[in-house]
Amino acid sequence: RRHSFPTRRSSDLMAANTSITPRATSPIYRKRFGFMPNPAVAREIAGLDAQADCQRIVFLLTAYEFPWDITRSLEIALFYTYASDTVSKLLDRTREFKDHGQKRYDDTRLLIAHFMESGWDGDVGSRALARINQTHGNYRIPQDDFLFVLWTFIEFPMRWTADFSWRPMTAHEKNAWFNFWCEIGRRMGLVGIPDSKPAFDTFVQDYSHRHFVPAEASARVADATLDIIRGWLPAPLHGLVAPAVSSLIDEPAFLAAVHLQPAPALMQKAVTGSLKALARLKRVCVIGGYPVMLADAPNRTYPGNRYEVEALKPVHLQRREDQA
Repeated sequence: RRHSFPTRRSSDLMAANTSITPRATSPIYRKRFGFMPNPAVAREIAGLDAQADCQRIVFLLTAYEFPWDITRSLEIALFYTYASDTVSKLLDRTREFKDHGQKRYDDTRLLIAHFMESGWDGDVGSRALARINQTHGNYRIPQDDFLFVLWTFIEFPMRWTADFSWRPMTAHEKNAWFNFWCEIGRRMGLVGIPDSKPAFDTFVQDYSHRHFVPAEASARVADATLDIIRGWLPAPLHGLVAPAVSSLIDEPAFLAAVHLQPAPALMQKAVTGSLKALARLKRVCVIGGYPVMLADAPNRTYPGNRYEVEALKPVHLQRREDQA
């Protein structure tokens, strides 16, 4: 596989590939002893610059260190945005989650994963970012809403790896993660992005005081998203989906905004305990691919991953284009 990240070479390189650009080649690692995490990945990350090399660091985090965890944490991040009355009002009006939920989920997942995998400099990553900007250009979205959503993509992977992953992100990795997403925000045309994580946290605290209010639109979008998850499970498990989500986001203001009940204590203990047990297993055994690449992931909407990045757009926008 080919990646175009600028990087320093690791002395523990397990295998190497050729970059698609004239820049430095990037190593590909293999599981240690065929089943364990390779510590050379973390050593490479530690030797990179958190600003200049943040694209490579994000790739290493998402492909090797935390692929499953980052996917889950970004799903939780997306769900958390529904607590905002203005974010949910737009999502509810388009009805994309209600009428085309699985496609809406897959399109969002694929676009984000593409620029995390190839970076904003990569061909596919830059096309994915352009597709996102083209979609957003069809709506009047307040700048504060953009910043709030951007913050969730920074915050929740940090929070999840601290609570439920086989190891937490290091301070260096958090810095690189923050820098990566701030640059994504700038490439989306956002202005006023706070220059530090604590400053961003303060902004979101003020934002949540103003926008985390119980709203029917928030409840409808949240329930439509829960329906997507229910569709992945056997019918007898459908009743566990809402309390499982409440177990993972147990903030009273959030739950009230989206009309969810707090999870029973036993349910919360079961959910968090299961995730922590899985984390302990992953300390000694890598589950799944290494690296985990987007092309290898199952895809419900696009079997065989047959799609064009430019076609990953809301159905109502595609219909408008077809009519035009």
